[in-house]
Amino acid sequence: MKTFLQPLSKEEESLCIQALQDEDAGRRSEAKRLLIERNLRLVAHIAHKYAGSEESMEDLISIGCIGLIKAVDSFDPARNSRLAAYAARCIDNELLMMLRGRKKTSREVSLFEPIGTDREGNEISLLDVMEQEQPDIVEEMEKARRLGELCGLLESELSGREKEVLTLRYGLGGGRETTQKEIGAKLGISRSYVSRIEKRALGKLGAGFKRLEREGKHRARS
Repeated sequence: MKTFLQPLSKEEESLCIQALQDEDAGRRSEAKRLLIERNLRLVAHIAHKYAGSEESMEDLISIGCIGLIKAVDSFDPARNSRLAAYAARCIDNELLMMLRGRKKTSREVSLFEPIGTDREGNEISLLDVMEQEQPDIVEEMEKARRLGELCGLLESELSGREKEVLTLRYGLGGGRETTQKEIGAKLGISRSYVSRIEKRALGKLGAGFKRLEREGKHRARS
């Protein structure tokens, strides 16, 4: 594990903070560098709180550093006694925002990732196949057809483990949607392995839908 420099003493920190207001750009830059460099241990400490998330420690520390930089730029000694206490809140907030944003984006990307096309050649996603509300009977019939195809492909194209992962991940069959971390804990495998299984399974479904589409077009021409 990387060894970080010891934090500045209270006196050293005070001098650096004063230098941030100096007219000399070189002194300001050096003071900022020292304040950031000597507080990296704090970033690592806070990042470890989120070690159980789906993000690597390297990514957590990188995002935490953004929070530290923001803290140094906005620190007001008249309102805060020590930089460390203020920076800890900024680092924590930055990490929380990143994790919430990644979680939302991950679900959106997975659900909207194309897995095939409809009869008009438009791309469809898993969310399209699972969508409950349809505006008319024609689309309702199309939905039923696609769901039937999905169920068939789940049985014919996927292994038992792949089917189980997708069923848990997307709440197929009426269950609740489950995170990769939860699935990993349930199945006794790592989150990254769950991610690989999910990606492989979605790829198989996509290929299966394309094959069914080609077969349908062939039957229509016959």
